Amino acid sequence: MIVLKRRRAMEQQRVRRAGAPFLLRAPFLFLGIALLSGCASGIIPQGGTGSPRTAAPPVPSTPRPPITTPTPAPVVAGENALGAGLAPGPAVAGLVRQSERTRAALAAFRISCPALMRRTDQSGLTQGQDWAKVCAAAASWPEDSAADFFSRYFEAVQVGDGKAFATGYYEPEISGARQQRAGYQTPIYRRPMDLIDVDLGQFSAALKGKSIRGRVDGQKFVPYYERAQIVDSGVLAGRGLELAWAADPVEFFFLQVQGSGRLRLPDGSIMRIGYDGQNGRDYTGIGKLMKDRGLIQAGSMQDIMSWLRSHPADGHAIMNENKSFVFFKELVGPGPLGALGLPVTPKASVAADPRYIPLGAPILLSLDRAEPEGLWIAQDTGGAIKGANRVDTFWGAGPEARAVAGGMSGRGSALLLLPIGTYARLAADHGWQTSQP
Repeated sequence: MIVLKRRRAMEQQRVRRAGAPFLLRAPFLFLGIALLSGCASGIIPQGGTGSPRTAAPPVPSTPRPPITTPTPAPVVAGENALGAGLAPGPAVAGLVRQSERTRAALAAFRISCPALMRRTDQSGLTQGQDWAKVCAAAASWPEDSAADFFSRYFEAVQVGDGKAFATGYYEPEISGARQQRAGYQTPIYRRPMDLIDVDLGQFSAALKGKSIRGRVDGQKFVPYYERAQIVDSGVLAGRGLELAWAADPVEFFFLQVQGSGRLRLPDGSIMRIGYDGQNGRDYTGIGKLMKDRGLIQAGSMQDIMSWLRSHPADGHAIMNENKSFVFFKELVGPGPLGALGLPVTPKASVAADPRYIPLGAPILLSLDRAEPEGLWIAQDTGGAIKGANRVDTFWGAGPEARAVAGGMSGRGSALLLLPIGTYARLAADHGWQTSQP
């Protein structure tokens, strides 16, 4: 997400961030923590020693099968929800039950409403005015009857084949200090002034929606410094960019994957930091890299961190193979923030691909894991969170969040909830079937 969060995971395009960190992540950005190529998950131990606590064992569940009714033919060229095809889903009243997650989802949906009504929906499914009636009702609807709200104002649709894959991310906490001091030698940098975003669509219609990031060197625009140049060569040192200092470079590496997090300062207070840009270099998930080389077996965060700590020189070199480097700013007020620039909610917010799920919209998960069952709100994005029905679930901060997110990998089905009447409007526009399964 900014964290969160998430993230996880890492943005390779401009998507991370309009205000958020997570998901690099989500994050993030992010197959999930296991291979560290999305919003990471699993909490990192304080003090630079030890290993992350073992991930919580999965609670099995039987997922609802995807809808098998043939989906409409794609009507929009390109990769989005319309291009994937839609199928009408069952009545929401039979899908959503009252629970703590449903209550949290209603609260999170309220937060998303202003963005829902003003943003351009990349999925091609909704327009701002579609959400006006729903958001007006949400403003005063009691959370203890949240299930009734979603049943009354929403209809379910399946995007593509409806097959869902969910990972988890969290807001990590590591040891840090505001000033360089003994035991705190790893700089956490602010965004440099010479890091420039270029909207390529301003130069060619064929490049609309594409951007690059780099710096000016003389009369040339060149890629920005990669991780090794920043970490080992110190190209940013002495420029007054140090926001804070981390106690452990491995911990900080994982926080960068996540995109935001908390620093526990020497006096016990907390400093929250969030994503403020990335150097534009491609993200490399070191977990997959290490697994492919036979250095680790399972590919969990615990395996990765254990290997890095037991092989410090080789571990440092492997971390540098991920040329991506994230910059931070201090966060104050509510947070962490997701891709909408709004606070994300533990156990209710997910990172999703906005081409398939409108950011701010509810999504209903039915998976082979019980923990993520139910209603979530899409409030974040992530570099590896791509495609229809691919989500990264946000679990908050602390040991419980780390334990659940660290082992989260669920498969099943997903249904997107849209304001009632949306499918009928789309069907009329494109000649789709309107019968319910």
